[in-house]
Amino acid sequence: MLGKLLVIGFGPGSFDHMTNRAQTAIQESDYIIGYKTYVDLVQDLLTNQEIISTGMSEEVSRAQAAVRLAEEGKTVAVISSGDAGVYGMAGLVYEVLMEQGWTEATGVSVEVIPGVSASNSCASLLGAPIMHDACTISLSDHLTPWDLIAKRIEAAAQADFVISLYNPKSGRRTRQIQEAQRILLEYRSPKTPVGLVKSAYREREHIVITDLENMLNYDIGMLTTVVIGNSSTVLYDNKMITPRGYQRKYTLHTTEQRLKPHERLRHENEPWALHEGKNDMDLAKDQTAATAVETVVPKKTSLELAQEALSKVKGMSSQIQETKTVNNPVVSIFELAVSTGVANKQFTPKQMLALAEVVGDEGTMEYTPHHQIHLRIPTATPEIITEKLKSAGFILEPLGDVFQLKACDFCDGEKKDSIPYAEELHQNLSGLELPKELKVGFNGCGMACYGAVNDDIGIIFRKGKFDLFLGAKTVGRTAHAGQPVAEGIEPDQIVELIEKIIYEYKEKGHPNERFFKYFKRVGSIQDYTYKDMTPKIEIEPAPCGD
Repeated sequence: MLGKLLVIGFGPGSFDHMTNRAQTAIQESDYIIGYKTYVDLVQDLLTNQEIISTGMSEEVSRAQAAVRLAEEGKTVAVISSGDAGVYGMAGLVYEVLMEQGWTEATGVSVEVIPGVSASNSCASLLGAPIMHDACTISLSDHLTPWDLIAKRIEAAAQADFVISLYNPKSGRRTRQIQEAQRILLEYRSPKTPVGLVKSAYREREHIVITDLENMLNYDIGMLTTVVIGNSSTVLYDNKMITPRGYQRKYTLHTTEQRLKPHERLRHENEPWALHEGKNDMDLAKDQTAATAVETVVPKKTSLELAQEALSKVKGMSSQIQETKTVNNPVVSIFELAVSTGVANKQFTPKQMLALAEVVGDEGTMEYTPHHQIHLRIPTATPEIITEKLKSAGFILEPLGDVFQLKACDFCDGEKKDSIPYAEELHQNLSGLELPKELKVGFNGCGMACYGAVNDDIGIIFRKGKFDLFLGAKTVGRTAHAGQPVAEGIEPDQIVELIEKIIYEYKEKGHPNERFFKYFKRVGSIQDYTYKDMTPKIEIEPAPCGD
């Protein structure tokens, strides 16, 4: 039996502003999947649900995990703050389903539960800034080209929209809000009211009302929504108010209105409308006047008629060609890793030329300490690129949360006895999708000079047999080597053993859960019992960005 996907927008974060359906949907779910901060915000609603929480930029793994669990018959809540359909998880969940050929008739059930968006919740704290036509624009260029974002800012500024800027600034993205202000100042008064709202309706809520000229003088971050008024927006008693236009027809300071109710929708009282204040009879007269008057003309010859028809066809085709259409296709970036071999670490001149050719001026290549070069290439024909790289002798592997064998050079191939086992592991497991990227270090002698013990799984060939290390913490100030779990593993057993460990982790690991965390959580892998290898000293935690 198929399960259910509940894609929930829970609003700004306070229970008072969360819909009743959002609360009941969370409570009826078997799994809760979301960004760690969002899971914390709904903690009081949780009972015995299983939690899968991940960090920023892990949205795809969350969506994939949710779909997989729903297909196993579970009820899965995918949570977003604000509205799930406004820069939230709803679209991505549907995209993952589309990739798998999902249909509403035969696939898992999907319910998108709306919530109060950041634009609306922040506007309520500022007064009434979004009383007229408005738009939202995200300044994050991680997924959208900046040139396109800049065009949208300019178009919104020209059209006098009230604008809500999402994701205005982060630790790495600092210039985007500056560029947005520069573009807006070309079309808006420096004194245009601007509201900065951070963490609306949460404990650390902070509100600033300023203007377009001075808005960068205040703290703006990822939790800030920037609301920029239009040319009519005014400040009154520290509130942003955008008039709807009632003053065109109504007097707001008296109870007696100039126009009676039956007069208010008459054309003559709306000269600003499309009909320009003209009644139906006048419009009909204008249309009649614009109609060409029939005149007597000499009869045309067949040649003249043909030439006239041809000119009209040419004119129509010319007119069609001049029609302006907007087409902003999603730029496809082909990402892959290349290496020169499992044991070989040397590049040939032919290979370097092949890299330069396929990457070109638009792509990038990045050296890594893991014996690979990562390529990111804008292209519509990835198959041509892979063919050129393969013909140059490269091994190609996907990037992301996959298996990677990280072997030494076996002393330039002199210590070759264990190479076949490394190559078999690479052939069987390379590129296998996993909950988190995993590297298996493989060293061909007891010196372990390539540091296999510091990888997620370490394999060391010594005295004709293999030693095994599990669960190294590969990053951070509390990083440590893997736990030695076995010595003297027979060569004919090592490949099968590693495959069992990897497939167990693939099946039971949580999305974004590193291998050492999985080992710690389950306590045992293939009868190897977890032991805490963390350094026994007090080290102050260092959050990302410090």
